[in-house]
This record gives sequence, structure tokens and C-alpha cells, in this order.
Amino acid sequence: MIQEFKEAFSCIDQNRDGIICKADLRETYSQLGKVSVPEEELDAMLQEGKGPINFTVFLTLFGEKLNGTDPEEAILSAFRMFDPSGKGVVNKDEFKQLLLTQADKFSPAEVEQMFALTPMDLEGNIDYKSLCYIITHGDEKEE
Repeated sequence: MIQEFKEAFSCIDQNRDGIICKADLRETYSQLGKVSVPEEELDAMLQEGKGPINFTVFLTLFGEKLNGTDPEEAILSAFRMFDPSGKGVVNKDEFKQLLLTQADKFSPAEVEQMFALTPMDLEGNIDYKSLCYIITHGDEKEE
């Protein structure tokens, strides 16, 4: 994985000086077809590094973004779309159908694996608030 980050850093570091600067970002965007990136946007990207963005800083920035999950509230908001009545549960069968047929489709085995850890009530509804807690904090049984 580090090799992939090195390749990405290399692609962005257009002038090959070992530091990603505003000119490097602008040129990278240009190569991707976006020629009018606002200065503020480029500055904001560079500010995330809290100093010159060398490979170590680059790795740290992307590592932080890739390692975690979405914040608990963001996951809850996504589940609330399937719970218009606000009961805190979604129907297991309906949710299973969505997982098998929409976007990044799950395989039947992946769905069953997920459901093995998913808190459900007696009627087969997923307690998504508890599930969100498990996703963001881990399953206490695993520890």
C-alpha cells in the first residue's frame, strides 16, 4: 500500500522536488482537465499538511483519511433514510435486498456475515443505532 502512495505522491509532485506545492497541485488538476481551481481551494489543501507536504506528511494525511470510518452521525443519517417513521430500526429483508442489488453490491455471503454481527429485534428489524455504534466503536464481544 505504501508503494501505491509513493506512486500517487510522485504523480502529484510535478517538479520532482520532494515537496507538494501549489504549482504541483495546479498542474495535477490541469492534467485531469480542471484548469480553473480557485486559489483558496489549493491553499486549503496545502494547509492540511501544517507545513511543507513531503512524502511522510502526505502518507500521514491520507492514512488518517483512509483508516477511520465515517463519523457515527453520518452513518446514522444514512440509515435514517430507510426509517421514515423514526423508530430506530430498518426491516432486515428490505435492507438485504438493497445490499444485494444497489451500488457496490454485496454478495449473499457478505450480507450473511454482516447480519451475524447486526443487532436485531424479534420481528427481524435491524437496530441501526446499535449497529452504528458497533461500526464506529467496535463490537465489545470481540475484545
